Amino acid sequence: MRDIVSMKIKVGEAPAIKVVGRVAWTLDQLIQAGEHGVTPLEYPAPRWSDYVFKLRKRGLEIETIDERHGGAYRGEHGRYVLRSPIEILDVTRQGDKADA
Repeated sequence: MRDIVSMKIKVGEAPAIKVVGRVAWTLDQLIQAGEHGVTPLEYPAPRWSDYVFKLRKRGLEIETIDERHGGAYRGEHGRYVLRSPIEILDVTRQGDKADA
């Protein structure tokens, strides 16, 4: 499947917003995950916390659930769960005409 490069969405009654690049990819991952949410361990990306921060700044409610993990580098990680109901207005994927 081709990567999402931009998304136009509505969150409640607020005006439509457009997110691009990895922020759009992050939002897509959160939508697909539903109530299960996502962690950087399951879906590696360079800066999950930054992408989530940018989505929150745009008005999306995203819960962070702290979880422990074992292994050689045991510790804690966050599981992100999208809590805002959103309406997807438009999606552009890599290679679409609008992306060219």
